[in-house]
Amino acid sequence: MHKSLTRAVRLLFVTASLTAIAIAASGPPAAAREAKDGLPSAARLTSSTVAGLQAPAKILIDVWGIPHIYAGNEHDVFFLQGFNAARDRLWQIDLWRKRGLGLLAKDFGPSYVEQDRALRLFVYRGDMATEWASYGPKARTYAEAFVAGVNAYVSDVREGRRPLPMEFRLAGTLPDLWSAEDVVRVRSHGLTRNVASEVRRAQVACAAGLEADRLRVKLEPPWTTRVPDGLDPCSVPKDVLALYDLATRPVTFAAPGQKAAMLHDPDTFLAEADAQRDTIGSNNWVVAASRTATGRPILANDPHREHSVPSLRYIVGLNAPGLSVIGAGEPALPGISIGHNGTIAFGLTIFNVDQEDLYVYELNPADPTQYRYDGGWERMRIVHEKEEVKGEAPRDLELKFTRHGPVLFVDDANHRAFAIRSVWFEPGTSAYFGSSDYMTAKDWNGFLTAMRRWGAPSENQVYADVKGNIGWVPGGKIPRRVSYDGLMPAPGDGRYEWQGFLTLDELPKVYRPEQGWFATANQMNLPPDYPVKERKVGFEWSDAARWQRIVEVLGANKKMTLADAMDLQNDDTAMLGRRLVALLKPLSSDDADTRRGLDLLKAWDARDTADSAAAAVFEVWIANHLAVAVAKAVAPKAADIIAADPTSIPALVPLLEKPDAGFGDNPAAMRDRLLLESLGKAVAEVTDKLGNDPSRWAWGRLHRALFTHALAPLADKATAAQLTVGPLAYGGAANVPRAATYRRTDYQLTAGASFRMVLDVGNWDASRAINTPGQSGDPFSPHYRDLAPLWATGAYVPLLYSRAAVEAATAEAITLTPK
Repeated sequence: MHKSLTRAVRLLFVTASLTAIAIAASGPPAAAREAKDGLPSAARLTSSTVAGLQAPAKILIDVWGIPHIYAGNEHDVFFLQGFNAARDRLWQIDLWRKRGLGLLAKDFGPSYVEQDRALRLFVYRGDMATEWASYGPKARTYAEAFVAGVNAYVSDVREGRRPLPMEFRLAGTLPDLWSAEDVVRVRSHGLTRNVASEVRRAQVACAAGLEADRLRVKLEPPWTTRVPDGLDPCSVPKDVLALYDLATRPVTFAAPGQKAAMLHDPDTFLAEADAQRDTIGSNNWVVAASRTATGRPILANDPHREHSVPSLRYIVGLNAPGLSVIGAGEPALPGISIGHNGTIAFGLTIFNVDQEDLYVYELNPADPTQYRYDGGWERMRIVHEKEEVKGEAPRDLELKFTRHGPVLFVDDANHRAFAIRSVWFEPGTSAYFGSSDYMTAKDWNGFLTAMRRWGAPSENQVYADVKGNIGWVPGGKIPRRVSYDGLMPAPGDGRYEWQGFLTLDELPKVYRPEQGWFATANQMNLPPDYPVKERKVGFEWSDAARWQRIVEVLGANKKMTLADAMDLQNDDTAMLGRRLVALLKPLSSDDADTRRGLDLLKAWDARDTADSAAAAVFEVWIANHLAVAVAKAVAPKAADIIAADPTSIPALVPLLEKPDAGFGDNPAAMRDRLLLESLGKAVAEVTDKLGNDPSRWAWGRLHRALFTHALAPLADKATAAQLTVGPLAYGGAANVPRAATYRRTDYQLTAGASFRMVLDVGNWDASRAINTPGQSGDPFSPHYRDLAPLWATGAYVPLLYSRAAVEAATAEAITLTPK
């Protein structure tokens, strides 16, 4: 969408929200409003009694579907957060729990037994007292209250006092009750890295030598890895991570007669998992008061994850004596992880450190349950668990563990086993639950205290407070590797062990930066003098293109506004596009398709807008043609591996800019030939998909957002349509600030910023956010899809904080009293 139209659309919603706030501000005092029930006359008023609630409370749901919970005590506010999550997202959070604990077959049948076995390998099995203590002093009480609220709603549903959501009727299941431990024992939904890349690198090393891996991924800071002593790269099976794949993928459903939880093709899984360096990330930045138009800091965050319906994240306000926070969190967890508490603001992006390793073991030929360790044989720990299976007798699940972690694969013929070590098995690494600690901090030091306990995922946290301070601190459990770098699978015989974890004081941080702003976008952001050899934080980061564009804009804008910040979150400038087009400028061709592509790209403004023909050509070119051509020419033995990896382009661009002997006797000429030939093929593909008339070509005709519910295959045509949101034409791409990763097969949007937030620090009601496709998980709720069109056009809704503003914008008020 053109920037002027985007601003016009955004202004419409900003104007409406400011009107609501003005009405609230001009109303009677708070006490009188409360007495007169100072809500809009159109607000829907309901009431309910709830077993387990300690005192009367209210949930005010604004016109955008955001619930604001007001309770008389701390227990009740988290109790009602759980109750409300069940009210609005019961199917989603129930499936989250069943998936995370490996309980799918009980509800969905025998085709999920293998996925359950995989999932149970990754459940936290350590000491629970240590686990709870790892998150801070109130983590357990928050979780217990939250789960009590979930269970209050679930009990009402199971006993017929509240309606069973339609998803359960469609699937033929019921929601289950929770225990507080369920909140933290689930691990496999978290983000760690880089085990898929380890396997990929072993494949490349086996096929063509480690040097060829430079075409797949750039190591930063500059680093030369080697094959660990004792490892044969060719001994690593390409399907070694099949169980890891099953454990980390979403739950899928299939029509009757089709198998649902099927194994992915291992090459596809490895490529997609490795691609998460660029697809699963985020942008965030913080701007000091001295560089904003208002004289107040601005904090912006747009975390990128796989798109889904319901949305991965849920916006909620939590208010009780001593607690007042608002922002987005995981719907199945207490608290928020991205937002503010009226004093400080916080936002996160992935800090791409390496939190997992694949170990290779020599097995005892006389006893395959023993593996070589420290010169002797050590026995695996074998756990047997009962698996309930719908329609069948219970099964016995056998789970094997080494001292490092779960056994993922056994090569019986060659007496080898493979296991993974991950921070998931350490206390305090339930994904995002650590935010329950920092969300109540009141200053920078309090925030750092909480971040010292942060486990997973590894994050860049930006910070701002009402006193005008801004900062950045990364956090997460980072293994201390001394004898190796973690970039390849390693023998599990004791030579390659973690030596504890790096502390927060061993990581860089910034407070009150001189430049007046700080930004992260998953790029390599270790300072130049960081002691990488001693502290091997990680070497595989997202491409810096998003960050480069953000820095370009922040550096040039001396007085940033909230509108500027929103524009930057929706900026579709392709920095990689600029660099590749520069290589095309001096080139020409007699081939009609190639000439057409050159004409379009040479005149292109390097913006991936939805209406751009050049953007369509560029993205098709880099997605499916350029890397293939270069890999086949430069590393033919590894071409099938490297070209299958959608993250190859960022690694290839520097090589194309400075081609070396790998491109032959005349590197520049070979480079130019590859550019032209692959561009011509890309134009031919666009022509095939969009027709012969370039005036009708547009990136948004290929690149579309379609939110498909997991249960759609089980539904009739009308219900499936109700479950589906879209398609919506969309601009952006993986490596632009408006991150929008797509499938290479059909260019359909798969991941990006479903949630965006821009905070006016100190004038909180002016803050803006968006969550797509909507806040609710109920397909028949008006808030199931209402935010998707706004999101697609770059619009936002108010993130209201004050009680007066919330009341003025309330669409539904639920009064709750103890039963």
